[in-house]
Amino acid sequence: MSDTISWRELWEETAHQHGRVHARWLCEEASGAFGDEFDELLPLPVTERSIAHLDAMLSRLRGGEPLQYVLGHWSFRHLDLLVDRRVLIPRPETELVAELAIELARTLPRPLACADLGTGSGAIGLSLLRELPRGSVEVWLTDMSLDALDVARANGTGLGIAGAGARYAHGSWFDALPDALRGGVGLIVSNPPYIAEGDPAVDRSVHDWEPGGALYSGADGLDAVRVLAAGAPSWLQPGGWLVLEIGTGQGAAVAALLRDAGLIDVSVRADLAGHDRIAVGRRP
Repeated sequence: MSDTISWRELWEETAHQHGRVHARWLCEEASGAFGDEFDELLPLPVTERSIAHLDAMLSRLRGGEPLQYVLGHWSFRHLDLLVDRRVLIPRPETELVAELAIELARTLPRPLACADLGTGSGAIGLSLLRELPRGSVEVWLTDMSLDALDVARANGTGLGIAGAGARYAHGSWFDALPDALRGGVGLIVSNPPYIAEGDPAVDRSVHDWEPGGALYSGADGLDAVRVLAAGAPSWLQPGGWLVLEIGTGQGAAVAALLRDAGLIDVSVRADLAGHDRIAVGRRP
């Protein structure tokens, strides 16, 4: 690439391989300017440093690395989240999980304690803090991966004052929560691993790049869901809700697990493609 190329020309050149939208995101990242600020750069020459940055990102894409990791951040509802190989890439399906969790949390009395178990990047738990009335909610963001918790903490810092309600804890599922919360959590939400080991339908880039511990959960994909369903009634306050992201075709099995655990008002919600995606249940 010539060092006299303009940002407009570089964007067009990059778009030939990656499409205009993705090419713009890559050029914005290389320039450090976003939105209207990037538009102001379009007629200006690109610096050698920016070209080197873009070339490095394009090389990573050619190596199969997902765009989200190459950019280093990704949008989720009202958040711009730091993401890398330590955590799952935030997906639109999980935005629906967060939306329902926020909707249910709004119906519960204050003050409210919530738990986002297996938080990863912090997408769901931090969305609760961002979108619920400030100061009315405490959200426990837990993960058994210390690397993932580091990412969640960094994203929580980006919330500013709203992030003051975040509590971070290391451990496997309910083991991470302080015992004082037992029976007093209004909302438990989780996007647990729910893919069966060896599932041939998993996209190769997902298997190769995203953390396996956040993807796979036993022979049928439900090992983590079983733990969450069994433990939820003793941690939820009366009337409190459990909200789980689940896999396509798991609705009936997960609903049965929630009912067997003693939860009521159990239902399974579909995503925009009509697939099983969210299971909910309430403590009597």
